[in-house]
Amino acid sequence: MITLLVVDDHPVVRNGLTGMFASDPDFEVVGEAGDGDEAVRLARALRPDVILMDLRMPGTDGVTAIGSLSRLGLSSRVLVLTTYDTDSYVVPAIEAGATGYLLKDAPRDELLRAVRAAARGESVLSPAVAGKLMNRVRAPGAGPLSQRELQVLELVAAGKNNREAAATLFISEATVKTHLLNIYAKLGVGDRAAAVAEAFHRGLLTPKG
Repeated sequence: MITLLVVDDHPVVRNGLTGMFASDPDFEVVGEAGDGDEAVRLARALRPDVILMDLRMPGTDGVTAIGSLSRLGLSSRVLVLTTYDTDSYVVPAIEAGATGYLLKDAPRDELLRAVRAAARGESVLSPAVAGKLMNRVRAPGAGPLSQRELQVLELVAAGKNNREAAATLFISEATVKTHLLNIYAKLGVGDRAAAVAEAFHRGLLTPKG
């Protein structure tokens, strides 16, 4: 079972999300918070697997809370769930340590898949956010996948998770996540499975054996 902390300043949104996850036996909402400070306090006490984090909240905002959680070194994964998909929100949230970024209009099944992926430590982006990052990476000087990004992608294709890929390449898990987000943006995809499929399609990866 995946444990969740739901963070949003609107009670109606929190109640809706809690009700949605309550209907699936794979999930348990262990707490709710209405601002970033409360989110950090509850995360330290409850140690949820995944934190669903809104960004714009009164008091301490989501990006500040994500940064605080990252500095605490908690194992909880933060999945941003917001209505904002501009660079000014997406990039700071990811840089602060968010594992994924979804929009609130995401279908139920997409949200459930994203939470499962986040619990496994996998990065996931909504299609709109992936497109934003792709446009950002396509700015002058972006270029193709780097050698390190290809190495990360090969390990992902071999079934390695972020932690295993980091150990194999002697880099941090956070660095692997950054490489993956760059890969998603350059390939125009939103998750690791789609990245692997697109890499094979483009001939960046070749089947083994």
